[in-house]
Amino acid sequence: MTDGPAGQGAAVGPAGGGAAGAEAAVARITAEPDGRGGTVLPVLAGGGPIAVRRTLGAAPAAHVVLVGAMAAPLGGDRLGVRVTVRPGAALHVTSAAATISLPGREGGKAYYTVELTVGEGALLDWRPEPVVAASGSHLVLTTVVELAAGARLRHREEQVLGRAHDWNRGAPPGRLTSRLTVRQAGRTVLDQQTDLGPGAPGWDGPACLGEHRAAGQLLTVGLPGPSVPEGADAVLLSLPGTASSLVTAVAPDALKLRGLLGG
Repeated sequence: MTDGPAGQGAAVGPAGGGAAGAEAAVARITAEPDGRGGTVLPVLAGGGPIAVRRTLGAAPAAHVVLVGAMAAPLGGDRLGVRVTVRPGAALHVTSAAATISLPGREGGKAYYTVELTVGEGALLDWRPEPVVAASGSHLVLTTVVELAAGARLRHREEQVLGRAHDWNRGAPPGRLTSRLTVRQAGRTVLDQQTDLGPGAPGWDGPACLGEHRAAGQLLTVGLPGPSVPEGADAVLLSLPGTASSLVTAVAPDALKLRGLLGG
């Protein structure tokens, strides 16, 4: 395993400069087989406010934790994470804490891009903590997943509108615009976008979140499919990809959402 220096990453997100003092960086992780049945990390490089740390975990997968080195993303930031799991490798990625989107000094959107590439016979278990849109913020989250034939994936995404601090003082939540695109062997099996929070049409109406303030999904490809508790505000869908299923759920808060999607 080699650790690249923090901050080595290309700018991501739409073209154009951000606000003065804004961050533009990508954290990078590459996993490959070690030839002995395990997985090594030839690339493990933090980017800007995103640090990456290898931790102990069950073999043969390598385990990596994303760590926030400073408050981010702020309005104007353009951040990202790029993960490559080469054929035959196994990688489990979590985060040390929730990602909290905060308003920048000059307002504006923050951009966070996640690019996940999983090779033939490889496994990626992607289960970071929730993304939280704090009052006054607007985060644009874009996730693109490229799966080779025979790749396996578990991908959990949780979104929470507003912090407890915002709720307690009666402040509106932030806005979170999210797009998830998944391609399997070159075929698009999922391409969806959600837009939640103040400024998004109908986001708190009965056809969307209603009184709920947390939404999320659990996508599995090539793995045993998830289940949905009876009577839960959740739905299980079979996707056109091979052995692909998606649970989408809404809940009053992050804790109840996690219970629907599983740990």
